[in-house]
Amino acid sequence: MEDAGFQAPAEDGSSVEVVVSPTSDRLQLLAPFQPWDGKNITGAKLLIKAFGKCTTDHISMAGPWLRFRGHLDNISNNMLIGAVNAYNQETNKVKNQLTGAYDAVPAVARAYKAAGVPSIVVGDHNYGEGSSREHAAMEPRFLGVKAVLVKSFARIHETNLKKQGMLGLTFANEADYDKIQENDTINFLDLTSFAPGKPLSIEFVHADGSKDVILANHTYNDGQIEWFKAGSALNLIAAGKA
Repeated sequence: MEDAGFQAPAEDGSSVEVVVSPTSDRLQLLAPFQPWDGKNITGAKLLIKAFGKCTTDHISMAGPWLRFRGHLDNISNNMLIGAVNAYNQETNKVKNQLTGAYDAVPAVARAYKAAGVPSIVVGDHNYGEGSSREHAAMEPRFLGVKAVLVKSFARIHETNLKKQGMLGLTFANEADYDKIQENDTINFLDLTSFAPGKPLSIEFVHADGSKDVILANHTYNDGQIEWFKAGSALNLIAAGKA
């Protein structure tokens, strides 16, 4: 039986242009994420140290926000607004280290991104549990978060972070979670030798000038490290190397 609603795709789609109104607040064309520059991530700021349960709904809420799921910039305004800040036990209120003021998590992330400052998210146990919500990984990536360092991950969310070209890392020693302070500046020491089975060393420089070097484990295989280097799994596929 013929399906009157079916339209066959073009045999060669290379010349097909997808037109989306630039004024639409519900649809936005995706731009590829930038590849890794081959250098250690340095001078990063702590965006939030999430306390306790942080599900994909805490990271990217559903409900009325779903009308923006085709517009990454707009839906990113819900990023981590449900996560509890470990330092003040409040939601959606974190310190902007560039100004010293407290603001919404997405607003602080955007301020760091605009200033060219990378940011890091720290979390607790089973970070990213719940639905396999792709936006929970896409939004931090879009807003300049380079790494998520947690006590443990929900498996699907960890994989989603990898696919978006982010670093999903776990504390080698869970007690190191307590060493991370609100005003920390973060430097990766050996990302240039990122390899399967080799933990990464991350330096946390505190406001008083003291430092803690924390060991972070990861589960990246060779292929997933290539995703990170390319900027995302999709970038690698587009380059014909996946």
